[in-house]
Amino acid sequence: MTNILLVTSSPRGAQSLSTRFASEIADGLKAHSGGAIVSRDLAANPLPHIAQAYIQGRVAAPEARTSEQAEAVGLAQILIDEVKAADVIVLGSGMINFGPPTQLKAWFDHITWPGVTFGYGEDGKPRGLLTGKKVYLVTATGGVFSEGQWAPFDFQTDYLRHLLGFIGLTDVEVIRVEGTVFGPDAAKAAIAAAEAHVRAVLDKAA
Repeated sequence: MTNILLVTSSPRGAQSLSTRFASEIADGLKAHSGGAIVSRDLAANPLPHIAQAYIQGRVAAPEARTSEQAEAVGLAQILIDEVKAADVIVLGSGMINFGPPTQLKAWFDHITWPGVTFGYGEDGKPRGLLTGKKVYLVTATGGVFSEGQWAPFDFQTDYLRHLLGFIGLTDVEVIRVEGTVFGPDAAKAAIAAAEAHVRAVLDKAA
């Protein structure tokens, strides 16, 4: 049985293509493996941005934390436990102002915890501690950012891959939905390409 963590973040609701395809991947993997899905919709239930209580609480001894610090650290621990329990993680991210939604950034800010999800080796280099998991990253963009003149301004895909790798999640497959703002035909072609990629992912996992 495969434990699947589905994290979506687009504020577009039912119109979100990143949410649609991330959900299709998670549902397809569940159907193939008979596994379970834990879903976290960061747009419908946004996390608080990290604040002083979290910053101070995570370095304080548990018995020394204030109630506010304990609550902030406890939330982060819940999110980390969800990641640790997952065999497969499916992330949906729709580009906003050239980067990922702030809702998704807040999720990463909670789970990127020194000594818990990453550490440093004797050589001083960072070492991710969340290893041995497969990640499917679905990114949606109105323009085309995988190549061409706008590629240097994709501060979403590479940034998210870096954050994932920093905490040890290096086995990442990216599924792009891009070029949907260039008219109905372009949108149809972009969706068809993403559908084909999702089918290939699920066929491979079967």
